Amino acid sequence: MKAIVQTGYGSPDVFQLREIEKPVIDDDGVLLRVHAASVNALDWHLMRGIPSIIRLTTGLRRPKSPVPGVDAAGTVESVGRNVTRFRPGDEVFGMRTGAFAEYVAGKERNFVAKPVGLSFEQAAAVP
Repeated sequence: MKAIVQTGYGSPDVFQLREIEKPVIDDDGVLLRVHAASVNALDWHLMRGIPSIIRLTTGLRRPKSPVPGVDAAGTVESVGRNVTRFRPGDEVFGMRTGAFAEYVAGKERNFVAKPVGLSFEQAAAVP
């Protein structure tokens, strides 16, 4: 799958479009096909690594999670056998690191059903 990958902290130049492995979910997981992702202040801070104290949890020299982005909206691609709230084809949105990719994996608790009246772009900006 295609994803934006961040190899260090700095300006937007640290982002690269790459081909990476599609996430694999476990029995409690949800695989989301991303239709829209938003950029917010948290994404900017994580890109820059500023304030420096955030590096204690996100990685000192480079981000621990190579795919940035937190807010996403899309269609459920697959679910683990313990997932009860969603099924493939459901439209959802939520927060999960790795949103700047074609697919993002998370737990059931990371997502909620997308209201019918919201576009994917609007829903991605909600969290």
